[in-house]
Amino acid sequence: MMNQLAQLQKFTTVVADTGDIASIARLRPVDATTNPSLILKAAGQPEYASLIDAAIATARQENSADSRRRRALAEVAVAFGREILKHIPGLVSTEVDARLSFNTMGTVEEARRLIKTYAAAGVPRERVLIKVASTWEGIRAAELLEREGIHCNLTLLFSFAQAQACAEAGVTLISPFVGRILDWHKKAEGRDFTAAEDPGVVSVTRIFNYYKGADFQTVVMGASFRNTGEIAMLSGCDKLTISPALLDELAATEADLPRRLDPARVDPVRRLPALDEKTFRWQHNQDAMATDKLSEGIRLFAADLVKLEALLLARLEG
Repeated sequence: MMNQLAQLQKFTTVVADTGDIASIARLRPVDATTNPSLILKAAGQPEYASLIDAAIATARQENSADSRRRRALAEVAVAFGREILKHIPGLVSTEVDARLSFNTMGTVEEARRLIKTYAAAGVPRERVLIKVASTWEGIRAAELLEREGIHCNLTLLFSFAQAQACAEAGVTLISPFVGRILDWHKKAEGRDFTAAEDPGVVSVTRIFNYYKGADFQTVVMGASFRNTGEIAMLSGCDKLTISPALLDELAATEADLPRRLDPARVDPVRRLPALDEKTFRWQHNQDAMATDKLSEGIRLFAADLVKLEALLLARLEG
């Protein structure tokens, strides 16, 4: 029998959720995703010192302290992305500054800066997904970027309203967070859940079925897994981004992993009325879990970005 990872790869594109280039080189996924927390962790490892040194040297060419800060952050993000792309055939996701999550044009400008930095490094925009938080402002920024041919990965997605708005905006891909949804419900309800009733699994399944039934082209990529049971219940999802530890666990397990999600088995549905800003905010607000986890996720990514920024500024000033 094939191991579970090999079975999963027959009907789902497997993405590595890590900034660790050595793990990506070993696992050979199709795509890879990064975020400020993952890059911060990787940046502290000696084997990546040369990437940091090169980014700092480039940033020192800027004239002002603020432009050096911005340049250093962009150069580091792109340096890791560029190295990751050497080991995968597909796409890398690079995240904009989480502190811009409620700033549409700030997000657009940051995304353009990242794409320009990638282009200067010889990486075409077709191999990059710009990660943007799924706020109303972030979704509007992604809508503008997609029109420019800059493809987006809408992250920190917890509510159906976020998913609906992303599809209507024509974004390339969404990353609904499975494990963080489970975390919230376990704490709120004080109990464990089976894989089949896992609230994160239920959420992604609903989104997948709506997208396929309503003929939206936006790709669904489940993210933030806590265990392989969640992954197994979402087998057949367009893409799944999985940590190296869980990828290794799947590869070491020889048990049947049947396909659970299949566009061919989804009945057509009528699209819901398009969301305007007021309706989006109200529907998202009605989901206490989504409201809590979106805000928390933005704060956590911003906090790790500040730490990364401090590390880079210390090097710049030194």
